Amino acid sequence: MPDNPTLEEDRLPGAHAVAGASPGRGASSAPEAAGAVVRRPETQADLAAIEAGLDRLQSGTATRRRGLSRVLLPVAAVVVLVLAWQLYVTLGLKRRDLVPGPLDVLRSLGSLWAEGKAQEAVWTSLQRGLLGFAISVVVATPLGLILGQVAPLRRAFGPLISGLQVLPSVAWVPAAIIWFGLTEATVYFVVLMGAIPSIVNGLIAGIDHVQPQYRAVAKVLGASRTELALQVILPAALPGYLAGLKQGWAFSWRSLMAAEIIAVGGTLGFGLGSLLDQGRTLSDMGVVMSAILTILAVGIAIELAVFSPLERRLLARRGLLAGGTR
Repeated sequence: MPDNPTLEEDRLPGAHAVAGASPGRGASSAPEAAGAVVRRPETQADLAAIEAGLDRLQSGTATRRRGLSRVLLPVAAVVVLVLAWQLYVTLGLKRRDLVPGPLDVLRSLGSLWAEGKAQEAVWTSLQRGLLGFAISVVVATPLGLILGQVAPLRRAFGPLISGLQVLPSVAWVPAAIIWFGLTEATVYFVVLMGAIPSIVNGLIAGIDHVQPQYRAVAKVLGASRTELALQVILPAALPGYLAGLKQGWAFSWRSLMAAEIIAVGGTLGFGLGSLLDQGRTLSDMGVVMSAILTILAVGIAIELAVFSPLERRLLARRGLLAGGTR
């Protein structure tokens, strides 16, 4: 029975147009054309899925490359510095007892480790540094929030906080010894005076960059001063606050070393500053360089393990990491 053209057109849309001038080819071309029309959305979806997969693959590759660069580039920089150090010692530009080579320092550090002095010094200093920094955060955070939001107080005490930040923390050591004697209180006082101003100024700087609309919306919604400070201002000021915390840790670590060298000297707890002072007393440059490198290594480890991941995560959540060099 001959096909009904009307039914054929209803069953296969577009078949009549594809058949064109040749009825013989129309019967075979129409299903193909209809099939092409039906499969086109599936083909586009497949292409979109492939493109999305390629994007994910490229993103994963870029992430792995960034991760490798964060490890390999610092290692390469350290290798270059060690080679330059060894070259300087090999050329004999300074007496070997004044500038020991990398291997001499490594042997000295190995001896300190075998005696248990290195572990004791690192653990003691870390305990003091972390506890002093935690107290500094507890004191500086509400102080920064108050100064950042109350203009008269900021005008009155802002210059003093900035002045305390630039004052070398070692200047507090003689006064702290007179006030507290050769005790742990002297160490913690010097650490606090080194860290608190930096944290306060960092938080104030973060508050200065908070959009005024946030305050206005919070007030319209009926937020109290405490809710405005803790639930709106502080979260919005996190980038500046984190920068202040980072700088506050650096200042507290430096202040701790100064206090341990001058005020403690091994009489209380044997920290890295005490180890450094012991090397100076014995005129042992191997011990001195071992202590310096250990202090540097601990500071870098805290930075890479704590502050850098927090900063990258915070910036990424706010869309501020794209195009950066981190």
